[in-house]
Amino acid sequence: MLLPRPVHLTRDGTEPFTLTTATVIAAPPELARVEGWLRGVLFPVTGLPLPPGEARPGAIEFTLAAGLGHEAYRLTVRPGGVRIEAGDAAGAFYGAQTLRQLLPPAAFRSGAVGERDWLVAPVTVEDRPRFRWRGCLIDVARHFLPKPDLLRYIDLLAAHKLNVLHLHLTDDQGWRFEVKGYPKLTEVGAWRRESPLGSRRQGLFDGRPHGGFYTQDDLREIVSYAADRFVTVVPEIELPGHSQAAIAAYPELGNLDDPLEVATQWGVSPNVLNVEDATLAFYRDVLDQVMEIFPGEYVCVGGDECPKTQWRESPSAQRRIRELGLRDEDELQSWFIRQFSDHLTARGRRLLGWDEIIEGGLPPGATVASWRGTYGAVVAARAGHDVITCPFTQLYLDFRQSDRPDEPVPIGSVISLRDVHAFEPVPPELTEAEAVRVLGAQANLWTEHIDSPRALDYMAFPRLSAFAEVVWSPAGGDFDDFRARLHHHELRLAALGVEYRKETGPEPWQTRPDVKGWPRERAETEAEVAAWTRGIRRNLSGERHA
Repeated sequence: MLLPRPVHLTRDGTEPFTLTTATVIAAPPELARVEGWLRGVLFPVTGLPLPPGEARPGAIEFTLAAGLGHEAYRLTVRPGGVRIEAGDAAGAFYGAQTLRQLLPPAAFRSGAVGERDWLVAPVTVEDRPRFRWRGCLIDVARHFLPKPDLLRYIDLLAAHKLNVLHLHLTDDQGWRFEVKGYPKLTEVGAWRRESPLGSRRQGLFDGRPHGGFYTQDDLREIVSYAADRFVTVVPEIELPGHSQAAIAAYPELGNLDDPLEVATQWGVSPNVLNVEDATLAFYRDVLDQVMEIFPGEYVCVGGDECPKTQWRESPSAQRRIRELGLRDEDELQSWFIRQFSDHLTARGRRLLGWDEIIEGGLPPGATVASWRGTYGAVVAARAGHDVITCPFTQLYLDFRQSDRPDEPVPIGSVISLRDVHAFEPVPPELTEAEAVRVLGAQANLWTEHIDSPRALDYMAFPRLSAFAEVVWSPAGGDFDDFRARLHHHELRLAALGVEYRKETGPEPWQTRPDVKGWPRERAETEAEVAAWTRGIRRNLSGERHA
């Protein structure tokens, strides 16, 4: 069966379609790359040439169809051929992904494993996504993910019909983006001398340097590879907080006279950017280079977890507050964020920020990623802003998956497979008119405790499969039905080489008895979110942000 769950599926007869003599046809030129992708993934495993050809019995035909919307498709399989009608090229691609899912799991391998019949049961699938933003954040700043592994993850996202890769490129612990004219950002900022060994509360370190970065051509390749799979890469350059790696490279960006090193601790650094004109100019230059490489509509500037202590103690920051007539440091942060919102807007882009950017006032046109619960999503949507929901206690896939003591580096409260599948992206407080502001949702893979591609697999899957169903399929899915279909889908994951977490728990080599975590109860994390969002929640009583 298919993952994500389709809108409508009917079985048609009993005689299957055989792939043996198929040709692949893409009548409109804009569908040629989808045709090429399908042949590219099926030829190595089937050995069948699947040549391009003309309409005849045995063909796999792609065509555009009036009346089907963005990303929608209709897949029809009959003994005489396969027809994929789509509203656009993205819809055709998702129809091709579904066709691949209808084949045996061996279709997901990279090479042939012996002779077999390649049969597809006759079926009609009519399908379209529920949300336009079906995202996954991968944090490459805390632990660098080499380019081949990142490309592999793009394929995994695309196989699940996810269409946004939020790439967290900079943080206190590392800067991963080459910026022309500022070589120290990668010469210094991309490397730290050691990392915490387990949770920061243990106070242990591994004593091993860590680092890496992507050249601009690496990133162009990543963006192009993703676009061919209808995945948009959204870059994140953190500011004004989570910026210690940049300050370590260029101390004049900070508020202190003493030099800093790239952070070796997890958590929130007190070292934030200053508010000087030169710092604004520096980051405008950085964002100009970001926009040259990443053509998508959105650029994320973070805006989260920015301690204000250094600004309170900075004569320069206090002078800026007085000159602008601002009330406090929260409004100073909003002013700071707005400088970059205006810069992006003037160039046809849109600013994305975490829900802290609500505090002090949202810039016009900003989109909010609501991570501290869904309070920020409600306030922003009611104020006329687009939102993406990714709550801390439900979609942070670095959190432990069960309360078993052998979960690797167990942090946070339990977010089980069932919890992810039960997530509803639209907050119930929103009216129908307000709910249209919810673009979708995003699962986040923060990598403080995920230090290898194997560990990333374990934390992501199959929870990311459950998330994919939530954001694609109609609301109200049945978990038992999902779990039954997941058993077959896990054969596909295994064929792809994904070291997913099994229902029985971690395998011995997936445990980390040498590293201690920080397991917490759900009530603790929910209380923490409530404390963090006290200011935002005041607006739920009827106030609106301008």
